[in-house]
Amino acid sequence: MKKRLSMTLVSIMVLGALVGCGTGGDKPASSGGGDKGTKKDEFSFYFTGSLNVKDLWEAVVPMFEKKYPNIKVKMVHIDSGSGGQSTVDRIIAAKQANQKSGNIDLYEAGLSDVSKGIKEELWDSLDAKKIPNLSKVEEVKLTNVKGMAIPYRASAVILAYNSAKVKAPPKTANELYDWIRKNPGRFAYNDPATGGAGDSFVQTAIYNFLPPEANVSSDPSNMQKWDQGFALLKELHPFMYQKGVYPKKNQGTLDLLANGEVDIIPAWSDQALEQSAKKLLPDTTKLTQIEPSFTGGPTYMMVPKLSEHTESVYTFLDYVLSPEAQSVIVTKMYGYPGIKWSEMPQDLKDKFKDVAGGYRTFNIGDLGKEIQKRWQRDVAGQ
Repeated sequence: MKKRLSMTLVSIMVLGALVGCGTGGDKPASSGGGDKGTKKDEFSFYFTGSLNVKDLWEAVVPMFEKKYPNIKVKMVHIDSGSGGQSTVDRIIAAKQANQKSGNIDLYEAGLSDVSKGIKEELWDSLDAKKIPNLSKVEEVKLTNVKGMAIPYRASAVILAYNSAKVKAPPKTANELYDWIRKNPGRFAYNDPATGGAGDSFVQTAIYNFLPPEANVSSDPSNMQKWDQGFALLKELHPFMYQKGVYPKKNQGTLDLLANGEVDIIPAWSDQALEQSAKKLLPDTTKLTQIEPSFTGGPTYMMVPKLSEHTESVYTFLDYVLSPEAQSVIVTKMYGYPGIKWSEMPQDLKDKFKDVAGGYRTFNIGDLGKEIQKRWQRDVAGQ
């Protein structure tokens, strides 16, 4: 009896071991999507911006999670202008305290935080081996950030104009300045300290007189080369709306265009496209870019080196750079795609052809604040 009982127990143990092997046992499962295993992985994605940025990710993330059900994206939205320690500073502090990435596995930010993180050696180096769709991004946009950030979307300052009044819009900066002189009071740009559209108009007018390399330099010696640009802005001052009235914020000039008080303004491409789609601007509103172009720039996504969920993050980034996700970015945020326009669906290329001409990236650091101070004194205050 004892012998039979012993043999029965052995049989049960062997059977249990076989069942364990059949269900995978301790073998790790992939964190990828679809049929790749059953183990789930979650990573934290921190992003900053207005509600339209939050709305974008609330649309894209569920699409991703449906396609990759084994990966969960924990979204952490930091509202624009909120106080407290910046996300990049949190990552630096976590690194210094040997706390991995501070539970931040993916971070969306502008160029200043990208540069700060590169200096602190925070970001993982990214390439098409890890993220195949990275090959769809223009190479120069990756080399500008040493391959440590992905420019997943962008926007640019363009001209918005009333086509019922302006039959042949300016195509170059000089043509624009001539149009302003010949049409006094019909052009406006906002106070550069209150919005990027006006700031871009001012910086472009100044830096068109400087060599191209100055556009990405914070060298204070460049301040000595601003005189020609400021002379131009002072000369144009009496030809502005109401002989020199500068609205507050980007919306201020859009309101003037909507009300028919001016015929041409500089505006952010995404803001103008969105308001046109919502019928907040007249149907006669059209958009165009001039040459040399106004300023613009990408928003980037970075992966902290010390993240413990990089495989899942790479999968997510690859999806974000797919034409499917990029189409949501273009149609929901009215922004430029992070990938080449040639990779986008034809209907979107046709729809956005008037603003797809591109932009110039300016990164002049604290010199931008010095321009605003001098503009208040020499132009608005004259």
